[in-house]
Amino acid sequence: MMSLVKWIIGLLIAFLSQIINAQEITGIWNGAIKVQGTELPMVFKIKKEGDVYVSTLKSPKQSDQEIPADKTTFVDQKLIIEASAFKVVYEGVLENQEIKGVFDQAGNKFPLDLKKGDVVAKDRPQDPKKPYPYRSVDVIFKNIEAGGIKLAGTLTLPKDKKKPPVVVLISGSGPQNRNEEIKAANHRPFLVLSDFLTRQGIAVLRYDERGVAKSEGVFKGATSVDFASDVEAAIRFLRTRDDVDVNKIGLVGHSEGGFIAPMVASKNIGVSFVVLLAGTGVDGKDVLLSQMKLSAELEGISPEIIQINNKFTEIVLTSIQKEKDIEVMKALSREKMTAYHNTLGDSMKNAYPLAMLEQQLFEFIKDPWMRYFVRTDPKQFLSNVKTPILAINGSKDCQVITGLNLSRIEAILKKSGNKDVTIHEIEGLNHLFQTAKTGSESEYPNIEETFAPEAMKMISEWILKRF
Repeated sequence: MMSLVKWIIGLLIAFLSQIINAQEITGIWNGAIKVQGTELPMVFKIKKEGDVYVSTLKSPKQSDQEIPADKTTFVDQKLIIEASAFKVVYEGVLENQEIKGVFDQAGNKFPLDLKKGDVVAKDRPQDPKKPYPYRSVDVIFKNIEAGGIKLAGTLTLPKDKKKPPVVVLISGSGPQNRNEEIKAANHRPFLVLSDFLTRQGIAVLRYDERGVAKSEGVFKGATSVDFASDVEAAIRFLRTRDDVDVNKIGLVGHSEGGFIAPMVASKNIGVSFVVLLAGTGVDGKDVLLSQMKLSAELEGISPEIIQINNKFTEIVLTSIQKEKDIEVMKALSREKMTAYHNTLGDSMKNAYPLAMLEQQLFEFIKDPWMRYFVRTDPKQFLSNVKTPILAINGSKDCQVITGLNLSRIEAILKKSGNKDVTIHEIEGLNHLFQTAKTGSESEYPNIEETFAPEAMKMISEWILKRF
């Protein structure tokens, strides 16, 4: 999910950054300056000792040495770092979890924007290297239901099987390419997963979402229903091929993909099995509130701030669930937010101006994807899935909380009479199925592992046992 609704957490963090500066500026930041056509990575480490900021800077391509700064200030979202020994001054402004600024060394100025996290290597250890021990074919298929848009993808086929079982990979929320690439963290989970499954004898189709990379269509404004129709188009395409077993087509959905897969499978359109990777078991409102609370806790945000922020968010999400008209949603939200705002102390009233709250939270109301997600209980789809289903989560997933979602998925499937249900929580894995310390999104770039082999082995063995 990726993150299931990564951008919502971005809004939360951007909002909180205006309130809790110290918690947002401290940490590791990286960017690159361009010098004579060459990119030169820069890394800043910022911490706070008492009331004073302390920082170091490093140029990894030049040296591993961390240079201590003489002075670091952060006031009104403006950061200034000075290292006089090297005649360096960096000035930037924190905006939406990015620092936009200028690096000045002895009067030579270069634009330098920074993002959270350390500099990551271009290649991750699990990224597959050519030549592959299987066939990899670029494909294009049409979604007739969406006006005939062409979706581009890659089909990987084992060399030693004439008609292998085949899976369609369904990515998480936000515009994703066929590798479900997380550019900020330099991970490509679907590239690694497809490589592993194909080596085990399972064909894999992964594709760029509509409006992304080489696929046609428009991503903005599309809902999970639209993405489900793209999956159905992928299934129809596979059924036309003679190099896969058309009676053994399965769906593997990650995060939002784990919400979409049951939508498609519940229609019984030739889906033989389903694998949910951090799929949701409760409605979008509960997913978002639990995600925002735990993610904020992992970032060290105070309980008081979390409670206030979640209350304002809950008001808006509840209005989305209760009302159909957008203007009525806004009016109801405005009324409820104003009433709650009046119960706060003066310091919190100043920290949470109502105009800013509306600007941030009304984005949810405007977005068709968000409105559908918040209103929809996955039970209506899960209860109609009768094919074998595997649902797995990591115990450190802070985006689709295991205790909230996995147990309900199990309860729904068993109550509906599905005879082949496997539920498993894997200890120590985060939302991306990486081995993690806390599960926080801020860890993603610093974890070398892209996809835990334990999880991939569980998926492949479960599929091959049945097909």
